[in-house]
Amino acid sequence: MLPLDDFFKSPFTVDNIIFGFDQEELKVLLIKRQEDPFLNKWALPGYFVKPNENLDDAAGRVLEELTGLKEVYLEQVATFGDIDRHPSGRVITVAYYSLVAIQDYNNLKPSNIASAAQWVKIKDVTELSFDHLRILKSGLQKLKRKVRVEPIGFELLPTKFTLTDLQYLYEAILEVKLDKRNFRKKILSMDLLVDLNEVQEGVAHRPARLYKFFESKYQEFLAKGLIFDLSEGKSKQSKAKKSLNN
Repeated sequence: MLPLDDFFKSPFTVDNIIFGFDQEELKVLLIKRQEDPFLNKWALPGYFVKPNENLDDAAGRVLEELTGLKEVYLEQVATFGDIDRHPSGRVITVAYYSLVAIQDYNNLKPSNIASAAQWVKIKDVTELSFDHLRILKSGLQKLKRKVRVEPIGFELLPTKFTLTDLQYLYEAILEVKLDKRNFRKKILSMDLLVDLNEVQEGVAHRPARLYKFFESKYQEFLAKGLIFDLSEGKSKQSKAKKSLNN
């Protein structure tokens, strides 16, 4: 049997998958590393957990230190512990994810081991440091599952939004084209939206009506554990886009 001390030699890190939505595009927040390994390579915002630090506290601290973002709600996704996932030795990481409205978190201030922080389109992410691409895929799968059981939108959309904005959000996450008429019928039938009796301003096209989420109805929806299935709204002419899952 190994000496007991050997079981306390594996360091821990936390990695954050921060999803944002901006103008029809689902994005993820990445940093450019300014230390080895993977110097000048893009990665998820992550770093080591201090010996006297709880995991949740570490996730928030690391995110703020590397990107400047703070007071972001983070939820654990999974733990990754492949022996060779870090070039320097055995490092176990706990991945967190969050959904944010980019316009509320656009003031990025990279520091520490990050020389840059940037919102990047999910479809453009093809390579990341360590096993971060695998971690990102795991977070994306969690988001896809979440969108089918919860009417998400609070976190990713501005307070006031159009039905088109909401449809674009679901299309970006699910990577499928949704039928406009069926989608709107499904959404409006749930009574989750409040018509603000306002329209867009300063747009070149005909201004669309603005809505917000009905918070009490939303919480009631979650408490009942209903399935938010948009499969009927898929356009018959469309096919799912090639994604990170392929």
